[in-house]
Amino acid sequence: MKLPRDLGGEELARVLAQLGYQITRQTGSHLRLTTTTGGEHHVTIPKHKPLKVGTLNRVLNEVAQHLGMDKQELLRRLFPERASLQP
Repeated sequence: MKLPRDLGGEELARVLAQLGYQITRQTGSHLRLTTTTGGEHHVTIPKHKPLKVGTLNRVLNEVAQHLGMDKQELLRRLFPERASLQP
């Protein structure tokens, strides 16, 4: 599954809330998200719209690694409507 190209930082924060991530602070144009699921984990994302593909890839890789799942599995879980569009 390809990475979404139109996803903004605030939208990503809302999607990651499904996995237990919450915004713990904001400094300038960056959001700090924290989860205690599977141990404490922090990730920082910019509030840009859209996020650069490399930045989105890095964040999703970090989250997938922390949760012990494959990035493709994480994408299917976070964006089920996009997964159904794939052939």
